Amino acid sequence: MTGKVMNTQRFWLIKSEPDAFSWDEQVQNGIEPWTGIRNYQARNNLKEMKVGDLAFFYHSNIGKEIVGVVKIVRTAYPDPTAEEDSRWVCVDVQTIKSMPQPVTLAQIKNNPKLAQMALIRQSRLSVCPVTSQEWAEILRMGRWQ
Repeated sequence: MTGKVMNTQRFWLIKSEPDAFSWDEQVQNGIEPWTGIRNYQARNNLKEMKVGDLAFFYHSNIGKEIVGVVKIVRTAYPDPTAEEDSRWVCVDVQTIKSMPQPVTLAQIKNNPKLAQMALIRQSRLSVCPVTSQEWAEILRMGRWQ
């Protein structure tokens, strides 16, 4: 069979308040279930994630910056922190690497190439899609090699 192979990898941004769960804790744990999401749109984004997708790890409230990259290693399953409420799901994420230079929210807002980013347009959403162009631009800004 001939034809073009489609790249189905997608990119995401996941937010965590560093005083609740920080990048340092993610690095220490290696693989962590991404639990506690209680917003329908964020939950739907979790359900869209596939094994191998990549996500920026964003410190919200304190720091307001992208500090690392994780990989989705398990697709959506019932969130154990939701007790008996089966509406909520989580995914497992694995640490890939810290951003060599964290990328701040201010830098993102000041970059015209990122003006349509969900992080800016839907600022309260804790799990957001990231386009491949946005992904590449943020990696460039963070001096990713």
